Amino acid sequence: MSEERELTFAEAIREALAEEMRRDSRVFIIGEDVAEAGTPFKVLSGLVEEFGKDRVIDTPISEPGFSGIGVGAAMTGMRPVVDLMFGDFLTLAMDQIVNQAAKVSYMSGGKLHAPMVFRTTLGATRRSAAQHSQSLHAWVSHIPGLQVVLPSTPYDAKGLLKTAIRDDNPVVFFEDKMMYKMKGVVPADDYTIPFGVADIKRAGSDITIVATSSMVQVALGAAKMLDEIGIGAEVIDPRTTFPLDKAALIESAKKTARAIVVDEGYERYGVTAEIASVIADGAFYYLDAPVKRMGALDVPIPFSPALEDLTVPTEQSVFEMARRLCGKT
Repeated sequence: MSEERELTFAEAIREALAEEMRRDSRVFIIGEDVAEAGTPFKVLSGLVEEFGKDRVIDTPISEPGFSGIGVGAAMTGMRPVVDLMFGDFLTLAMDQIVNQAAKVSYMSGGKLHAPMVFRTTLGATRRSAAQHSQSLHAWVSHIPGLQVVLPSTPYDAKGLLKTAIRDDNPVVFFEDKMMYKMKGVVPADDYTIPFGVADIKRAGSDITIVATSSMVQVALGAAKMLDEIGIGAEVIDPRTTFPLDKAALIESAKKTARAIVVDEGYERYGVTAEIASVIADGAFYYLDAPVKRMGALDVPIPFSPALEDLTVPTEQSVFEMARRLCGKT
């Protein structure tokens, strides 16, 4: 029987890494401020004391450099976890991620692989301004050869990260920086969560809200508000944008006949567009209204708290959209 206990999102990530490093000596962590500092968010605190500087490796400020080291290490038998401090810094490592890690198996005819994890962050409302607040997961979701993971709870974070580390293909793993202190039940037993399997976080019959990462909690808050006016919202979390559990999303929309897709990335050409298209195509004859999308506004993320809070979907804005879609204006 698994021990029932609560961990924070950060603790779940750290526990997953520690367990996998104990299980497999090929697993190591590399990046800026990952050792003594434990990252700016302190997610990795204590790991260097247990595993030493040979497996928790601080690097110079050079995302292309240490990402390239990670790709090379993966190709030669190791299982690196490359820590990109902010998701915005994907801009600096896109060649290593997109042109090297994602393509090496294909271009070598399956003779080489890159079993590695790029751990990074997303999410606004931390007052970190335009270069440290973007949610850029749509970029890598676009690339064949990459798997893309967005956990929304401590339970999912641990199970999905363990799956990512054990996978023989490169994985980009996004953690919302505003969720690190969020608590949830995490079993003490070893467990993994398969990629490509969506999770219904809340059942409902009137409208489907597909939400990713921190927007799952926003959607759940909106669902409680909708309950008060007699609308039952189903909240479904894809958990991975690739592979994407299209069947689960379509079946939920068929059941409720209405759907909203909520994601913190920029709305244009984004994750909301892809998922809305999947639902519109697969559930077209069951829908009573168009599939609606809610993403970040088409502006750089402002530093001003009053402005930044307006750029991403909120419980209130999701509630209002769902209420209109259900005809209760």
